[in-house]
Amino acid sequence: MQRVSALFRLLADPTRLRLLRVLSHDRFNVSELTGILGVAQSGVSRHLGLLKEAGLVTEAREGGYVYYQLADGPSTGSGSLRTLLDEQFAESEADPAVRQDESRLQEVLRHRKENFETHGDIRQLVPGRSWAAWARALGHLLPALDVADIGCGEGYLTVETARWARSVVGIDRSDEVLERAKALAARRRVSNVQWKKGDLAHLPLHDASVDIALLSQALHHAVEPEDALAEVVRVLRPGGRVLVLDLRRHDQKWVSSRFGDKWLGFTDAELEKLLREAGLRELRVQVGARQARDPFVVLIASGTKPQIPKAKSQHR
Repeated sequence: MQRVSALFRLLADPTRLRLLRVLSHDRFNVSELTGILGVAQSGVSRHLGLLKEAGLVTEAREGGYVYYQLADGPSTGSGSLRTLLDEQFAESEADPAVRQDESRLQEVLRHRKENFETHGDIRQLVPGRSWAAWARALGHLLPALDVADIGCGEGYLTVETARWARSVVGIDRSDEVLERAKALAARRRVSNVQWKKGDLAHLPLHDASVDIALLSQALHHAVEPEDALAEVVRVLRPGGRVLVLDLRRHDQKWVSSRFGDKWLGFTDAELEKLLREAGLRELRVQVGARQARDPFVVLIASGTKPQIPKAKSQHR
């Protein structure tokens, strides 16, 4: 009875129940669990330690990481406790906190898939296979161009773009973020990038100064997306292209407080309309990334700034 009492006291903590629910889907390391739950790493480690001590969770080392998963034994295996937990997890699917955990969990799984990580499945092990290598290879097919990465954040896309572009300008409104981006460029020994502080609606660039404008997960931060795209068109040269990666319309309202999102994504039609009304042509909108049960679907959209018509010569 004492053991049962201690077990139920352990399960009385909401964070530990959330942990068990997440681990019922797959195994995760502490860093992944921290991102999913939004709890400090020290707190996640402490809860995992208690769950492991109670025999509810096991750990295994692999590739420099420690992965945690539900124990397959009398405590949580096929016994009545596991059945009870599964029933409660199913009934709580509509809970806002659970939905947030689920959406972040799916993002972690998407990240794993897109990074070609094996996670113990030897069938997935193909030496040298990575999305980064494929992206860099495709860059070899592109001409040398002047590019603006608008809302560049910590500069990962900016630095990758610099591998094939003639020049890149990384623009963000945060001094702190730009300093981290500069440090990244220095570590990668990238020298063809300029970093500038600026807002989406007031870009620190001259008219018609770049060939490509990138907005990766930036447009949903704009107070007025129309103004942001008008600025993009202003800085594009005639014939220049804009490439937008953003979220399809979703219902995860928690991103507004956590990431400062002004918009919960855009429908395909809304995104196409924004590009068209900004004066862009040759529009394309398609799904860039999607995973089952993940509420976040990435849309890729592009458009071209029309060329200036040549004046017709007049004959006397």
